[in-house]
Amino acid sequence: MIKVGVIRGGISPEYEISLKTGANVLSCLRESQLKDKYQALDIFIDKSGVWHLNGIPTNLSELSNRIDVFFNALHGDYGEDGKIQQELEQWKIPYTGSGPLASAIGYNKALTKECFSNLGLNTPRHILVPAYLEDMDGPKEEYAKRKAFDIIRQLPPPWIVKPLSGGSSMGIHFCRSYDELVFAFQVGVNEKVSVLVEELIEGKEATVSVIDKFRNKDFYVLPPTEIKIPKTKNFFDYEAKYTGMSQEICPGNFSREEKEELEKLAKAIHSGLNLSHYSRSDFIIHPKKGIYAIEVNTLPGLTNESLTPKALSSVGASMSEFIDHILQLALNHKK
Repeated sequence: MIKVGVIRGGISPEYEISLKTGANVLSCLRESQLKDKYQALDIFIDKSGVWHLNGIPTNLSELSNRIDVFFNALHGDYGEDGKIQQELEQWKIPYTGSGPLASAIGYNKALTKECFSNLGLNTPRHILVPAYLEDMDGPKEEYAKRKAFDIIRQLPPPWIVKPLSGGSSMGIHFCRSYDELVFAFQVGVNEKVSVLVEELIEGKEATVSVIDKFRNKDFYVLPPTEIKIPKTKNFFDYEAKYTGMSQEICPGNFSREEKEELEKLAKAIHSGLNLSHYSRSDFIIHPKKGIYAIEVNTLPGLTNESLTPKALSSVGASMSEFIDHILQLALNHKK
């Protein structure tokens, strides 16, 4: 029997989402289809970074002799930024998801955009603002005002202001005015993070998942999902994403040309960024300017509210089938 360590929890603000993703994976591994093939072990990392197995503190050195393969269900810092991937590779333990470098690039929104541009994809214009340093940048309020004025001179409103790294739409601000920009920078200062300011591209929102070596295809592209946010929201934020407020239609209401182009672009991102096992890319379809690549998620959520499981369901694939496939990729060291 193959021993699978499902790593969940972690040190990032996406802790709760990670717990749910991990719980879903554990549930699938313990269901009738997979329980005779895999022994599922719940590996919990608390908010201070301490690893636990069956409630008992442990470490990677101890686990390395007890686990055949890790299913990485950690979202956010440490789980998606290449750090845990590097540690697992040092111990030569198979794991699911992309490798250290691809994870690090996909987690950094500015580097991701650079890759998009290098691949010939449209992506919103943006300005990277490095994290606030008190010794160099002076008083916080003056710094926030100065940066907001710099943005206004370079990019017309409205803007999306987001942390340089992280997911689940956390820490994102929709800004229409100078004062709203100032507030967004003040939040960034307090959280000590670099921020990315993007021009707002309006249009239909779409997301597309890609799976390696699935159903006899090198890159199996799941049907593009259309995301319809409620009128009370300006963008697909955390609440819209995880409370059932939004409509997530899969397959989405796209023209044949839009569907084919979305699938082509998602495949190009997955391949071009050297991602492994599975990924999900987000797009905006502007009515006149075409499709813009927004972000890539190298470790998409697998909760009941998550987009990849819904797309899998639309092609008749169960979560159990998907998880079995991803684990086999990891065990076989296949991309």
